[in-house]
Amino acid sequence: MVAAVVLVSCTGDRDVAEPGGLRAGAADLADPYVPGSGNGGYDVTHYRLTLRYDPADDRLAGRAEVSATATQGLSRFNLDLTGLDVSAVSVDGAPAEHRHADDELVVTPARGLAAGSSFTVDVNYAGVPEPIADGVLGSGGFQHTDGGAIALGQPHSAATWFPVNDHPSDKATYDIEVTVPDGLAALSNGVPGERTAADGWTTWRWAERSPMASYLTTLVIGDYQVETGEHAGKPLVTAVPTGLPGTGPEAASMARTGEIADFLATRFGPYPFESYGGVVVADARIGYALETQSRPVYGPGFFRDGEPNYSVVAHEMAHQWFGNSVALARWGDIWLNEGFASYAEWLWEEHDGGRSAQRNFELQYATTDWSRRTLDPGPGQMFSTAVYKRGALTVHALRRTVGDDAFFEILRTWTAERRDGTATTADLVALADRVSGRSLGAFFDTWLTGTAPPALP
Repeated sequence: MVAAVVLVSCTGDRDVAEPGGLRAGAADLADPYVPGSGNGGYDVTHYRLTLRYDPADDRLAGRAEVSATATQGLSRFNLDLTGLDVSAVSVDGAPAEHRHADDELVVTPARGLAAGSSFTVDVNYAGVPEPIADGVLGSGGFQHTDGGAIALGQPHSAATWFPVNDHPSDKATYDIEVTVPDGLAALSNGVPGERTAADGWTTWRWAERSPMASYLTTLVIGDYQVETGEHAGKPLVTAVPTGLPGTGPEAASMARTGEIADFLATRFGPYPFESYGGVVVADARIGYALETQSRPVYGPGFFRDGEPNYSVVAHEMAHQWFGNSVALARWGDIWLNEGFASYAEWLWEEHDGGRSAQRNFELQYATTDWSRRTLDPGPGQMFSTAVYKRGALTVHALRRTVGDDAFFEILRTWTAERRDGTATTADLVALADRVSGRSLGAFFDTWLTGTAPPALP
């Protein structure tokens, strides 16, 4: 689950061997797109979150049990955590020293952890969560709303509501239990569990058993119309704010989630998760849709014209394969997420009676700024047109170059062989070479990073 990284500390904790072969885990994975995020020295396998939230005072109380394996001998290690107060930390049941500053929770266990050993960190914390004001997409993280909250954001947001190794290279499974006042929904990722109520509070339970990158976690609390059904033998949970009509464009778009997923499965391979769904939010601060695993969240701007928006559903559902099941090892390869999801919009439009993928390719090619690169675009360009649309151009150009049979075999092999893991652009190039029997390095260089319009295949 963890990509090879250089153990570098950016908080003053030096990566120096200590007696017994122990050393501090890196406090930063040195990914230039998210400086300060992610930590080295261990691999998280599971998070168990037990949360209680009251919108009346915006106070969150939580307990996080983080199960991990040491990838080196550890004298101490870090978790990412923003703005909340930590009251107690233990490692394998023994109290551990800890300090919390600069968005880092530094944990020193009573005894060092040997390389290869499994351990569990138990963190009790509480406070008023603070959103991330300078997120690339705008305000993100845990945000108080009128009568609830939304925890959402990319490239990071999880650290605003639980202690986490906040980088997609360290995927883990999750159990999420959220207690809120009666009458409110608490929606999250994965398969819904038993819901219980007592003393004016209701507890909602969710389980995501497929490894998930931390930025793909979500928590939406508020007054929602929640529809729980079944699709292809798996639970399908959708929700729209109670104030929106049940026959409106939001609900109509959510209603085709399963159908769209089924179509994409004919192109990409079997749907990779144990549940389906989507949540529409009405908060204008959420100016984007995000592919939160198994249950994407859609901001209100996608439905402003009063019409259903199936294109955005196709985009976010495509991410369940490209970006979620097959996640990024590093953020510089984000086109692997957005290029394929944007291409899925073209596939769905053609399938649904609109323009062909070829016609969308021609129109986008004619208006593309080739001076802006798609691969490794720079932190300020992570969500640029070059990543999304030039990325989609690259995908279709690959199809034209190798032919439909090889192209769709590449896609299905990619999602099968890399399922539940991480990958890089170099991995995709190697697979495309293997399946097509051609050397495609120059092709990818031209379409992803070249500064002149490529010749049309």
